[in-house]
Amino acid sequence: MYKAKIKQLEESHRVLNKQIDDMERNYPHVEVDRLAELKKKKLAVKDEIGRLNRLQWDHDHETVHDDE
Repeated sequence: MYKAKIKQLEESHRVLNKQIDDMERNYPHVEVDRLAELKKKKLAVKDEIGRLNRLQWDHDHETVHDDE
């Protein structure tokens, strides 16, 4: 149900992580605000992945209750 969106977000997180690493490694005097913005976005993506993973887990483990 949420798997495609999770996969998309995981790729986005990977790209952001690479951008941050490249900026920190290659441009030590990089614009601090831009770096902070990327890190904040990466954290938001990570939080959304966690939220969707929990929803997916709940969806996968729902039990059907019959009215007795």
